Amino acid sequence: MMSTPSEPIVRRKLSSEVYDRLKSMITLGDLRPGDQMPSERELMERFGVGRPAIREAMQALSNIGLLTISHGERAKVMMLTPKSLFGQVDAAAQIMLSTSPDSLSHLKEARLFFERGLVQQAAERAEAADVAALRALIDVQRAALGDADAFIAADMRFHTRIAAIPRNPIFEAVAEAMLGWLKTYHTEMLIWTGKENLTLAEHVEIVDAIAAGDAVAAEAAMVRHLQRSSALYVHQSA
Repeated sequence: MMSTPSEPIVRRKLSSEVYDRLKSMITLGDLRPGDQMPSERELMERFGVGRPAIREAMQALSNIGLLTISHGERAKVMMLTPKSLFGQVDAAAQIMLSTSPDSLSHLKEARLFFERGLVQQAAERAEAADVAALRALIDVQRAALGDADAFIAADMRFHTRIAAIPRNPIFEAVAEAMLGWLKTYHTEMLIWTGKENLTLAEHVEIVDAIAAGDAVAAEAAMVRHLQRSSALYVHQSA
């Protein structure tokens, strides 16, 4: 005699059913990026459900970046990109980091692991325009000496530009996300200890290795740079 499964059959919420149908309309191409969604009334009539189920499903789609909802306007279908995908976890990442000193250490370690591989690919694939762009960013950063916010912003642009060299948008999105999360924990130690010029010299060394197509030297320079600058990111509980 066969045993009967003991798990109860759970009736799904109406909004979950609506969510699945709306998501299918987008993923199957019935609605494309830039298109406006049907009105709430149209969707209510089409699916035979009330306004709360429609609104809850639309909000869930907005939460994962598939829709943008503006007051007084119809929701619009969005194109999911690596950048928008990582943007969806920004708030959660900041909460995790703020409540866990260990998470900041893990993030710094992950950044080192990621960027040492990234800069190797950059050295292997960089074109003259990439090298010129990196040197121009070093000039921008040098011009920002004494202005902490501008100097750090230029520093972030330098690292994200390296991430763009392999032409992989996921690399760019990961680099930009990690740098954004780390920025909150950057201390003024950089300014008070006079390490700005050391940062510039390290950036020059990295670019010289990329320009030479020397992946080994580029990785070594990046590791030295990130290991030295790691101390500049401090958790508020420290």
